[in-house]
Amino acid sequence: MAQAQPRREQDMDEQLHQAALPQQVASSEQAAIRYGHVFAVTGELAGQPISPRDAAAMRSAEDSVAGVQVPEAAGGGFSAATAMETAAAYNTAVGAVAPDPASDAAAVHGISVTQTAVPGGRVVTEFVAGQVVGQYSVADPPPAAEEDATKITIGEALEATARAGGGRPIDPADAEAIRAAEMSALGADVAMPGGLGDVARAAARANTRATRDDDKVKVGDVLADATAKLAGDKAAATEDATRVVQAEKFNDAGARPRAGGVGAAVATAARLNEDNALGGDAQ
Repeated sequence: MAQAQPRREQDMDEQLHQAALPQQVASSEQAAIRYGHVFAVTGELAGQPISPRDAAAMRSAEDSVAGVQVPEAAGGGFSAATAMETAAAYNTAVGAVAPDPASDAAAVHGISVTQTAVPGGRVVTEFVAGQVVGQYSVADPPPAAEEDATKITIGEALEATARAGGGRPIDPADAEAIRAAEMSALGADVAMPGGLGDVARAAARANTRATRDDDKVKVGDVLADATAKLAGDKAAATEDATRVVQAEKFNDAGARPRAGGVGAAVATAARLNEDNALGGDAQ
């Protein structure tokens, strides 16, 4: 009889452990962050814990709204995905929800984002189970300023280079000047992949392997119709000319700007644009 005692103690421990499990589950559920804790919702949805799948669905819905940078918080509105992700992470950590299932209300009634046009922009509204959980306004972008048609663009300056010295084989100094001009035309700090600058670089590399001048790619071959080849264009300005001339000098064996080159053409265009602007102001 004395040997049966350990068995009874083991059975008792198991029973006590099993009896404690519902209390632990209930405690986790009570600790859950529910929709009603975060959003002004009612009914069944208010009592539902926010799940990771709900948060992911809202993030996907926000990302699907074209042309909108969704704010995490802003005057006059907020988005729901960030708040839902924070709540879902907490609920998962305390064991209140499993990672995979959606909440009952969201699974049945869905998660969606709508847009309503208003003067000057749009109002974006986010829904879970048909109730609003997020809303914010998005202003329309301002209209692009019209370029002064009397000003010479960078693309036109490149085309002038093609006409003036287009028969000369293109070399690395030309290529880097063209690349700098393209970046200025696009208002970018990096060159456009596969753009005019990349074409010019490839031509300069090919010319180093060519044995006859007749086989080499000429400046005019690359810069003809430059305005059509550029992804964007703008009126040439002094800072553009400085950028292009520096690129040309840095890659020239004698560290000199090239007469009739890309730098000279952009510099001339910038100077004429500035002179015309000063003449217009004087009138």
